[in-house]
Amino acid sequence: ILVQSKGGILAMLDEECLRPGVVNEDTFLTKLNQLFATHKHYESRETQNARHVMDASLPPQCFRIHHYAGKVTYNVTGFIEKNNDLLFRDLSQAMWASRHTLLRSLFPEGDPQKASLKLPPTAGFQFKSSVATLMKNLYSKNPNYIRCIKPNETKTAMLFTPELVLAQIRYLGLLENVRVRRAGYAFRQLYGPFLERYKMLGTRTWPRWAGSDRDGVEVLLAELAIPPEELAFGHTKIFIRSPRTLFDLEKRRQERVGQLATLIQKMFRGWRCRTQYQLMRKSQIIISAWFRGHA
Repeated sequence: ILVQSKGGILAMLDEECLRPGVVNEDTFLTKLNQLFATHKHYESRETQNARHVMDASLPPQCFRIHHYAGKVTYNVTGFIEKNNDLLFRDLSQAMWASRHTLLRSLFPEGDPQKASLKLPPTAGFQFKSSVATLMKNLYSKNPNYIRCIKPNETKTAMLFTPELVLAQIRYLGLLENVRVRRAGYAFRQLYGPFLERYKMLGTRTWPRWAGSDRDGVEVLLAELAIPPEELAFGHTKIFIRSPRTLFDLEKRRQERVGQLATLIQKMFRGWRCRTQYQLMRKSQIIISAWFRGHA
C-alpha cells in the first residue's frame, strides 16, 4: 500500500506534486480515501476500516495504516512540501562553487554548465528507489536474521518491561517461528541451492539436471533413500526434520568430493601422458625422417 509502483501512497503523492493547478494536502487525502475506501489496512474519517465502521476518532487531516507491527497514524499536513524537497537553485550553485570536494559532489545540480529543466526526484521517489535496491540486494543473498528484543524503553540495565517484550515477540512473529521449530524441521533451504550443493550424490542429477529444481531434489533424495518422514517439500524450499540427516548428507558430500577429485586427477594425468606420448611420437617420426634422408 505504501511503495507500490502504481497506485501506492507514495506514487499518489508524487502524482499530486506534479499535477498542475491548485495542489494541497486536502486533495491528496481525498484521493487516498477514494482509492483505498475498502482496503483492509487503511482507515480514515471518510472510509470504512476492516470492521466496516467509520472511525470518527481520527483528526480530519489524518489517516491510519495497519502495518505489520501495529497501527500507525499519519498526518498529511506538510506532505506536499516535504515530498518536493525543493532547494533554490542559487543555493545549489553556491554549494557547488565551494572548494570542498565532498560538498561539491553533494550538489551536482548546481553546475551551471549542466543546467536542466528536469525536476529533481521527490523524497518519496528516492525512498522507493532505496527500498527497491535494498530488496534486490536481499533477494540475491541468503540472509540470516537476528531478532533483537528491547527489554525496556529507557535503555537501563536490569530493567525488564513484560508488556513491551511481549508486544515485540508478537510483532516479530517469534511465537510462530518457535512452533515451526518445535514441529521438527530444523533445516530449510531453497531447492536451487540445495540441488547445486548435493547433486553430485545422485547418478541422475550429476553432472546436470534438466528438469525443475524441485523435481531434481525429489529424485536425489529418493535415490539416497532418505526416509520420507524426515522430509517436507514446500513451494520453494526443502525442509529436513533431523540434523542427523543433514550431517549424513554433508558426510556423503565430503566423501564424494574426494572421489571426484581423484577422478579429475586421474583424467588429467591420463590426458597429460597421452599428450606427451603424441608429442614424442611426432618427434620420433620427424627424427626418423631426417635420419633416413641423411643415411
